[in-house]
Amino acid sequence: MVIVGLTGGIGSGKSTIAKMFKQLGVSVYIADKEAKKLMNDDESIKKQIKALLGKEAYSKEELNRAYIASKVFNDKSLLEKLNSIVHPAVEKHFRNWVSLQQGEYVIKEAAILFENDGYKHCDYTILVTAPEEIRIDRVLKRDHTTREEVLSRIKNQWDDMQKIPLADFVIHNNNLEETENQVGKIHRKISC
Repeated sequence: MVIVGLTGGIGSGKSTIAKMFKQLGVSVYIADKEAKKLMNDDESIKKQIKALLGKEAYSKEELNRAYIASKVFNDKSLLEKLNSIVHPAVEKHFRNWVSLQQGEYVIKEAAILFENDGYKHCDYTILVTAPEEIRIDRVLKRDHTTREEVLSRIKNQWDDMQKIPLADFVIHNNNLEETENQVGKIHRKISC
């Protein structure tokens, strides 16, 4: 099975691109969504997160995302420790998921595919880009957060210029019709 990594900075439009591939019949694994499920449901992961961040990491046995974000987004060391708990579990879950899929290829959508070397386990990578102001505006509308919080989250991810040399394909997500055309071209190239 061919594995295609799909990534991009916050607000770049990864989810929109993932939906476009789904409409083409491609199975899509959303790593962030699956990570949240594992963090909520896997007792071993919960125990490790509580040991790292304290009991406040869970509220009524549900992941306390706001608390965790407040702890890790300004502390890279703590974020790396959290990632070292979650990422191996997500990778194992993903491998099991892939074994159940049909089709020529699957998409693994992950926000930090390059930052955590996840791209090394992919046959192809797709980077979604958009101008920073557009990204900020999208996140402000979607997450009802502050501009400062969005900028902080952007700072925790690699700049697009660091990612572009590692990507097999780059989708410039500025115009929906052009983006759909880019997705179609990539789909045809990978499907060949």
